[in-house]
Amino acid sequence: MDPLVLGALVALTTIFVLFSGVSVAIGLLIVSAGFLMAFDGMRSLELMPEILFGKLDNFALLSIPMFIIMGSSIASTRAGADLYEALERWLTRIPGGLVISNLGACALFAAMSGSSPATCAAIGKMGIPEMRKRGYPDGVAAGSIAAGGTLGILIPPSVTMIVYGIATESSIGRLFLAGVFPGLMLVALFMAWSIYATWKSGDARVLTATTYTWKQKFEILPKVLPFLFIILGVLYAMYGGIATPSETAAVGALLCLVIAVLIYRMWHPRDLWVVLRDSTRESVMILFIVAAAGVFSYMLSSLFITQSIAEWIGTLDVNRWVLMAAVNVFLLIAGFFLPPVAVILMAAPILLPIITTAGFDPIWFAVVLTINMEIGLISPPVGLNLYVINGIAPDISLRTILMGSLPYVACMVLGIVLLCLFPGLATWLPDAVMGVAL
Repeated sequence: MDPLVLGALVALTTIFVLFSGVSVAIGLLIVSAGFLMAFDGMRSLELMPEILFGKLDNFALLSIPMFIIMGSSIASTRAGADLYEALERWLTRIPGGLVISNLGACALFAAMSGSSPATCAAIGKMGIPEMRKRGYPDGVAAGSIAAGGTLGILIPPSVTMIVYGIATESSIGRLFLAGVFPGLMLVALFMAWSIYATWKSGDARVLTATTYTWKQKFEILPKVLPFLFIILGVLYAMYGGIATPSETAAVGALLCLVIAVLIYRMWHPRDLWVVLRDSTRESVMILFIVAAAGVFSYMLSSLFITQSIAEWIGTLDVNRWVLMAAVNVFLLIAGFFLPPVAVILMAAPILLPIITTAGFDPIWFAVVLTINMEIGLISPPVGLNLYVINGIAPDISLRTILMGSLPYVACMVLGIVLLCLFPGLATWLPDAVMGVAL
């Protein structure tokens, strides 16, 4: 059978299997085993256990559970509420300052947790009720938190960036740095829309700010210091030449646990057990997907599907930006139905040869891919962040949350366009800190 036709058959089968309701990892293993048996014979299955466990034999993978522990320990404390309260006191006099403080809190919390759902939950529990009480429209209150939560997979440390680095054998340190300026750019775009939406509402209750004294503003600042300590500690360990990314993740996890115990008094063994239990469950899920995706990639390569697709794309006489637009559409559609980790592990082996052949920087592409995954987090039918927000504020309908999120989706699309026009937004900082990649 022609490899391209076989590739289309694999794609359709994979979609059908995943839509049947099985887990992503099990679905990938079923598809891989089925096609290997059908086209390479039963003996090809002998390699599956070796590939499955071989994909997990990677020191860099240790950073995934460590960063998850880091985010889970902070999300289990009042850290999000303290961060929100500090920013709210300083930004409240700006028209729309409350929603801006929520987005700022999302950005800072994302820099510690690396998790979108955790960011949504931690900031949304305080921010959404307060914004609604002050008269902000439900769509703005819910949409801003849903969009702000997506920053957790872009602003470092990011689990999706780690997965992309492992899947493409790229430098995780470079990937983390590449997400800094694009992450700040998205924060600025989100804030700009929030200010406009608030001004457009014309509600006096929204435009009238609560007044805080200078004493009240400064007395809250010590609560922000632990956040800055964690962020600076992780950055110094990674880029000061002290530790590898995996070791840095362990440093971050330790710092977060220490702060959770000493400052937020989470010293009861039951509370620590919940953090470790939930972190282990999420880590195992991600690592199982990593291993299964390795088998899936081997199947694609063994049947010459990956090579044939890359060769076919290379023979197309189209502008490389047309090609990039097509890749973005594919990623958007995939992100609507699958979690970011699954999309990255399934698509990276196929897309990497295509984008490098077309002359695109794989580090830059990682940021574009991640923003596409952010859009998927606030788009149905999966739209994980939409359901997290609905759980926080069940009286706000999913339709209202979705409509409130759509302007922020437009901001993300604009962000992708700006990255295409100015790729240095993603590549300048890694080159400046770590030198130009050869």
